[in-house]
Amino acid sequence: MASDQPDLAVQLFGRTFRTPVWAASGCFGYGREFAGVLDLSRVGAICVKGTSIEPWTGNPGIRVVETPGGMLNAIGLQNPGVDHFLTVDWPWLQEQGATVIVNIVGRTVEEYVAVARRLEGTGVAAVELNISCPNVKEGGMAFGTTPGSAAAVTAAVRKATTLPLIVKLSPNVADVVAIARAVEDAGADGLSVINTLQGMSIDIRRGRPHLGNVFGGLSGPAIKPVALRMVWQVAGAVKVPVIGVGGIMSGEDAAEFLMAGASAVQVGTACFIDPRAPLTIAEELARFMGEHGFRNVRALVGAARG
Repeated sequence: MASDQPDLAVQLFGRTFRTPVWAASGCFGYGREFAGVLDLSRVGAICVKGTSIEPWTGNPGIRVVETPGGMLNAIGLQNPGVDHFLTVDWPWLQEQGATVIVNIVGRTVEEYVAVARRLEGTGVAAVELNISCPNVKEGGMAFGTTPGSAAAVTAAVRKATTLPLIVKLSPNVADVVAIARAVEDAGADGLSVINTLQGMSIDIRRGRPHLGNVFGGLSGPAIKPVALRMVWQVAGAVKVPVIGVGGIMSGEDAAEFLMAGASAVQVGTACFIDPRAPLTIAEELARFMGEHGFRNVRALVGAARG
């Protein structure tokens, strides 16, 4: 980047991220499908797919359906398990020069703890505690809907790892601020806000729900106003950094989340439309910043809060 262009680098969790635009977990896999169209080392960070202690098979199909405002998915956190990640995916991601955050999942607190322990000392940038996936019957959102359960799993994982601990919050709650404060008090270093909203779609020709799981997680532009509102609320209530997630499709969308108080953003559904979305959106963000006199990301964070 030329010296007269805005500086997109952000300092979070004791390290420098190249840009504040990261790839969201669940929409970027482990990066292999995208390596042919973009340089993974140029992405601010890659939050890899939810990773469990043992392989998970996920939900029965149909697992993805489009809606007019976004996408419904009920993948069910299918993944090959942490041992596969450590022996196959992590060495490959290191070869690509990628900055990697591992989204971790479990059916019990003990399973979350076991995954975190396996990642200790590997060199990944952080772990993202997924207590917000609405598409599994055990674990996931079950831990993220009350301050007590969210704090309990956060505290257990905090004890198990020295890695930066980001907790991904659910929007499917009555009071996201109460949960944000609880996990901050339990040792979270940062918060991802938000995961998907629960929704459904019906195939009226078959007279049946589209998704095999009936309900799924809604992502994409339809949820952006909800996500932005929750980022604003949470960023005003906690001291740890907030990572904005939800319907970010452009550099101007990213600027909105940063102005609301997010310190970085994650891009998910946009990657299905433009596989280069994390880079495209970062480039658009830099252009917006240059046109409006923001010399660095720090100047943009919270700018709308007065």
